[in-house]
Amino acid sequence: MTIRRSLSIAAVTALAALVPALALAQERQKPPEPDAPRPFHLPAPTRFTLADGLRVTLVPYGSIPKTLVRLTVRSGNVNESEKQVWLADLTGDLLLEGTKARSASRIAQDAAGMGGDVTVNTTEDVTTIGGEVLAEFAPKMVELVADVARNPTFPGTELARLKANLERRLSLAKSQPGQMATEAFRAAIYPGHAYGRIFPKPEALKALTLEDAKAFYSANLGADRATLYVVGVFDAKATEAAIRSAFAGWRKATGPAPAPATASRKSALVIVDRPNASQSTIQLGLPIADPTGPDYVPLLVMDSLLGGSFGSRITSNIREQKGYTYSPFSIVSARRKSAIWVQSADVTTNVTGASLKEIFAEIERLRAEPPTAAELKGIQNYLAGTFVLRNSARAGIANQLQFLELHGLPDSYLTGFVARVSAVTPEEITRIAKTYVKPEEMTLVVVGDRKQIDEQLKPYQPPPAAP
Repeated sequence: MTIRRSLSIAAVTALAALVPALALAQERQKPPEPDAPRPFHLPAPTRFTLADGLRVTLVPYGSIPKTLVRLTVRSGNVNESEKQVWLADLTGDLLLEGTKARSASRIAQDAAGMGGDVTVNTTEDVTTIGGEVLAEFAPKMVELVADVARNPTFPGTELARLKANLERRLSLAKSQPGQMATEAFRAAIYPGHAYGRIFPKPEALKALTLEDAKAFYSANLGADRATLYVVGVFDAKATEAAIRSAFAGWRKATGPAPAPATASRKSALVIVDRPNASQSTIQLGLPIADPTGPDYVPLLVMDSLLGGSFGSRITSNIREQKGYTYSPFSIVSARRKSAIWVQSADVTTNVTGASLKEIFAEIERLRAEPPTAAELKGIQNYLAGTFVLRNSARAGIANQLQFLELHGLPDSYLTGFVARVSAVTPEEITRIAKTYVKPEEMTLVVVGDRKQIDEQLKPYQPPPAAP
C-alpha cells in the first residue's frame, strides 16, 4: 500500500508539472491573428480610343513573360429575340471556324505557335475573343484576335456540326435539376426579357440558320461596342502599333441596344416535378440593387454572411447542424443594370419544408438583429482576401476591368473595394437585409418529386391576390 501511495503521489506530481507545459504548448499552437486585409492595387492602365470607337485598355502586370489579349464586345444572349435563344452562342462558335485569311486549323496553329490558344466565350451581356500567349507575341496575338473578330467567313459546312453540339449541350443541361431550377427561377424573375430565357426550345434551336448568325454578327459585333484589354508583360509601343493597325476602320454594330430588364418582385412558388427524385433543388431569391448603387458592396458582405460563404449562417445551419444538404450557397448575380440575390440548395426530399423553414429563419434573424462585430469581421476578412486573391492574375484583372466597363464604374470601385467592405457595420448589415431581402417579395423554385413535396411547400404558397 505504501508503494502504491507513493506512485500515485509521484504521478500526481508529474501531471501537475505537465499542466503548465501543456498550456504553453497550446498557447504556442494558437494561430496568429490575421493581418488587416490589404487593398487591391490596380496597375496604372493606359487607355485610348480608336477613331472607329474601339476602346483600348493596356495594363502592365507581373513579371512572368505572358500576355492576355481579350476583345470584349457588348453582345450576348441579351441581344437575342425570343425565337433565337442561343443564336449568340452559335455565332460565337462560328467565329473560330475560319476567316478570310485563316482556316479554323490555321487559327489554332497560329495561336499554338505563340504558346497559347484563342477562345470565344458568350455570356448574357458580352462576347469575348482572345487568350494568353508568350509576351513576345502580344502584337501578333492582337492581329489574330482582330482577324477572328473582323473577318469571319461563316462556313456553311460547319453549321450542322456546331448546332449538333449545342443540341447535346441543351439535352444535358435540361436533365440536371440545378439547370432546371435556374430556368424556372429566371423566367419568373425576368418575365418576357432575354435574361429570363436560359434555354432555347429544341425546335427553335434546330431552325437557326447561317443567315441568322450573319445577321446577328452584323447587328451586334462592332467597334463601337468593343473594348480590347491587354494585360501582362508586353512591349507597349509595339502592341499599341499593332492595335491601331489591326483594328483601324472596323465597322460599327448596326442593331439597337437591348432594352433594360424589369425584374419581378412578385411573390411566387414554382414547383417543377421530378418524379422519384431523392433530392429537392431549391432556388430562392429576388431582385436587389445593381452594381451602380451605393448598397451593392454592403449587399455582397450581407450575402457572404447569410449564405454566400462556407462559414455563412445558412450553410452552418442546414449543412453543419442539421445535415439537410451538402453544399448550399447564395450569390449576388449581376448583369447590366440589374442584379438578383439567390439562395440555392440540394436537400433530401423529406426535409424540403424543414430546410426552407431554417433558411427563412436565418433571413428573419439577420433582419431582426445585427451580427456581432466578431462574426462580421471574419466575413469581411474572407471577402476582402478572396477579392484580392481572385484578381491577382491577368485574367482576374481583365475580368474586373470588364465588370467596370459593363456597369459604367470607375477604377476606384476596384481600388476602394477592400476599404468599403471593411467599413460595413453590423447595423448596416441588418439595414441591408431589411431593405432588400424581403421574404414577401421572393420567388421560390423547387425541383423535386411533387407527390412528396407538395404538402411540405403549403406554408410557402404566396397569398392570394387582392380582388
